Amino acid sequence: MTEQDFVGAKVALFVGDRLLITLRDDKPDIPYPGLWDFPGGGREPGETPEQTVLREVREEVGLVVPQNALIWKRRYAAEYLRDTDEADAQVWFFVGQIAPDMARQVVFGHEGQGWAFVTLQGFLGMPHVVPSYAQRLRDWIAATGRRTDGI
Repeated sequence: MTEQDFVGAKVALFVGDRLLITLRDDKPDIPYPGLWDFPGGGREPGETPEQTVLREVREEVGLVVPQNALIWKRRYAAEYLRDTDEADAQVWFFVGQIAPDMARQVVFGHEGQGWAFVTLQGFLGMPHVVPSYAQRLRDWIAATGRRTDGI
């Protein structure tokens, strides 16, 4: 499987020391309705994982994030497709960091119900988040030696 075999990408985006999260629409026909999510989404034809996630961030929250702000990435199974004919589909999960002053540039797009900033520790304790994200952040922490009380 090559890096180009994937269906989507998400990013745990730190704006300074706070994570930018979005609240998914509460529609029964989408995966994880009404849960807190990270920016990202489906791949468009020909995109790399980085292009996908950076485009989605721009569309969803209005931030133009440089590629060098993506500080970690790992491929995962697309769990939301587990019981479908695309059960072997893969997604990319990134961690990124941008300057705290970029918080003023957030402009919420047309998908979802809203957005918020939370601390890493706060996110890890939230009950209503996409189920795999806490573990993915713990994978990043384990791989990089980061602490949960600040990045």
